[in-house]
Amino acid sequence: MIIEENNAVSSLKTISFEEGFIVMYLQNDTVEKQQITRRIDSNYIQFHFCLKGQAAFIFNDGRYSLPLLEEKSLLLYNPQRELPINVSVFPKSWTVSVLVSIKKFHTLFSEEASYVDFLNEESKDKKYYQEGQISPSMAVVLSQILNFNLNKSVKHIYLKGKLYELVALYFNRPDEVDIEQCPFLNDEENVRKIRKAKEIMISKMAEPPGLQELADEIGLSLKKLKEGFKEVYGDTVFGFLLDYKMEYARKLLEGGSHNVNEVGMKVGYSTSSHFIAAFKKKFGTTPKKYLSTLSSSV
Repeated sequence: MIIEENNAVSSLKTISFEEGFIVMYLQNDTVEKQQITRRIDSNYIQFHFCLKGQAAFIFNDGRYSLPLLEEKSLLLYNPQRELPINVSVFPKSWTVSVLVSIKKFHTLFSEEASYVDFLNEESKDKKYYQEGQISPSMAVVLSQILNFNLNKSVKHIYLKGKLYELVALYFNRPDEVDIEQCPFLNDEENVRKIRKAKEIMISKMAEPPGLQELADEIGLSLKKLKEGFKEVYGDTVFGFLLDYKMEYARKLLEGGSHNVNEVGMKVGYSTSSHFIAAFKKKFGTTPKKYLSTLSSSV
C-alpha cells in the first residue's frame, strides 16, 4: 500500500510493505512548516531520521516537544499506551520514519534479544526513547530510500531491502568493541589516536595522506591503525572516507552553489568521470540525475 500526498514543493509518502513494516517520508521544500499526524498503536517501535533541516515531535496536546535535528535519529517506543505521531517538519527539511511492530522486530533479533536494550526481560514492558547520530552509512541508505528510481514492479523489493539494511546499521555498535579480541583498544590513548586519524582524513579528504603517512602522524603502527579503525568505526580508513566524501558531495549538490565538476574537485576527484562513477556506485544514480530529482520536487 502506498499513500502519496504531494503539492508543488513537498511530498509525503507512506508505504506499508508487509505486516508490521511501514515507512513514511516527507520532503518539505516549502517555506512553511508541514504537520504530520498519524495514529500509531502501542505495538510499534518508531525510528525517525532527519536528513536535512529539523523537525519537532509534539506530545501531550502540545505541552511537550522533542526536537529532531539534522543528521540525528530518534527511537520511540511505549508498550503501555498509544504513541501517535504528531511531528512538525520545518521548512526545507527532509525526514524518514520507519515503523516496525514489536512482533516483527522480535523475529529480526530472535536469537540476539539481549543485544537490544529494550528487548531484554527487565526492560521489555517499559517505555524507551533514544537519540542518536546518523552515521555516514545510514545517511547513504536513507538517501537511497528517498531518491531511488526503479520500475514499480521491483521498487518494493528494493525498499524492503534498504529498510532491513537501515535497521541493521542502526543497531550496529562499532564503538562497543570486544577488548579480548582487540586488547589494543583497551588503551584510551590508542582510541584517541584512532579518532584523530578520522579527523585528519576528513580535514584532508581532497588530498588524504596514505595509510603509512597517517599511521606515522598519529603515532601508531600501520597494523594497529588498520585494525583499530575497523574496530572503532566499523569500516576501513578509506571505506569510511569514501562514505563521508559522497555524503559531503551530496550536500554540496543540494546547496546549489557548485556544479558537478566543482563538487568532484572539492572531494578529491581530478576528473568528473571518476566522481560520477563513485557517486553512482554509492547512491544508485548520477549527480546530474540526482539534481534533476531535486529540482522536479520543487
